[in-house]
Amino acid sequence: MNNHYGKFVIAILSLIGVALSAQTPAPTLPSSNKAELSKVEEWVLSQGTVESIAPEIAAILGLGSDRLPVKVKSFPMSDGVSRAFAVTTNPSQKGIVISALKIIQDNKLIYALGTTWLTDKSGTLRQTIHVDASGARIVPNNSRASEFKDIKAFFLKKLQATNPTTTSSPSS
Repeated sequence: MNNHYGKFVIAILSLIGVALSAQTPAPTLPSSNKAELSKVEEWVLSQGTVESIAPEIAAILGLGSDRLPVKVKSFPMSDGVSRAFAVTTNPSQKGIVISALKIIQDNKLIYALGTTWLTDKSGTLRQTIHVDASGARIVPNNSRASEFKDIKAFFLKKLQATNPTTTSSPSS
């Protein structure tokens, strides 16, 4: 079940990538820290679960006809939402997909509810996707900007908890 869940999350992230490929990025103002998520990206690349995006999806994204390798760190929350941080391991494709999705299984149907964000090492919000039972749709970045800020902080805290020496801030 866990293996199928992971593949389902990757499939959802892949489909969201397809929707994004047809859109022009609308970046937010860059943060003062130009590599805000670079340490989280390194952590996911070194310790994340190996997955891949289907060749058909990779082709639609213009990334060739082979499977697109990614690494993912996912954390199920008490409310049923799974927070995931996915990084492509293809050196020619750079991007980070962060999501907060609840997977719903109704009879034989499986669908996701939540939000997915496209970003990069800088933590600059590039695109926001809302996912519900009817599918995925692009929404204005400012409609979910506070959630994006919260989920970035979540992953930065997870990284700090796994390796407290990666931060220079004093402990309380």
